[in-house]
Amino acid sequence: MKNYIIISALLMCTFAPQLCSAQGSMRTSKVLDTIYANDTKNVALFFPEPIRQGITGSENFVFTYNRENEQYFGLLQAKPGKESNLLVINRNGSVFSYIVKYKAKLSKLNYFIPISSSIGNEKPKVKDSIYIETADKSVDYSKYYYEKFCGYLLDRNQRIGRINNETEGIVISVENIVFDKEELYFVIQIENTSTLDYDLNFLNLSIETRQKGKRKSLQRLYQEPIFKYNLPSKIRENETVRFVYVMSKFSLSNDRRVIFELNEKDGERNIELKISHRFINNPN
Repeated sequence: MKNYIIISALLMCTFAPQLCSAQGSMRTSKVLDTIYANDTKNVALFFPEPIRQGITGSENFVFTYNRENEQYFGLLQAKPGKESNLLVINRNGSVFSYIVKYKAKLSKLNYFIPISSSIGNEKPKVKDSIYIETADKSVDYSKYYYEKFCGYLLDRNQRIGRINNETEGIVISVENIVFDKEELYFVIQIENTSTLDYDLNFLNLSIETRQKGKRKSLQRLYQEPIFKYNLPSKIRENETVRFVYVMSKFSLSNDRRVIFELNEKDGERNIELKISHRFINNPN
């Protein structure tokens, strides 16, 4: 009996540090909380600092917040589908991450998020001014945000007005113009009703100025898009494609307008679409 007690004590002394270490690592690993949402109600999330950026990992989840004037809350909605995640960054750089799931019946509609729920800061502090070099490449959050927001706009059935033009079975339309943060998003559709495929050479956006005076003339200034989403190289016969151009925000005076120039590669089915300053200055 005495030998058994001694052996047990030795075993405890040997393995206790490993057990304590394992328990410590279990305590430090943070499990993400789950937030449930559906498509009939708004789930409100209130944060300790104003929201600067909010991104969902799947298109069946939409997180909306005030992008012009930063506010403390955002609204989450969901469509039936697989679970995803929500990443929110506050004005002070605090990062919050959650698992989001669809649920038909919700028991909770409001979440008040404490600062203790933050998983870190987008600009972590380096102790003792020691620079730590990592092999990971920095994530281009701007591109990621453009992709998610453009995909969201293509899913919406929203139109700003009737803006289209046609030639020889090729129809180009600007369905929507949306202002977000510092950018204008142009939701564009090209429909090929002809019997020939359409090879796209380029689609340029220019600002046209009508010169006043006795000798009236037109001057065009090409504008380079910040980002192009789902721009095709070919539109096959009887095919309709939709894509988005992202431009730095601008406004126009009465003597200016936007011109989209659609040019066919090795062909002559070229179209110009003119957009009045009224649509540019009053986006959705």
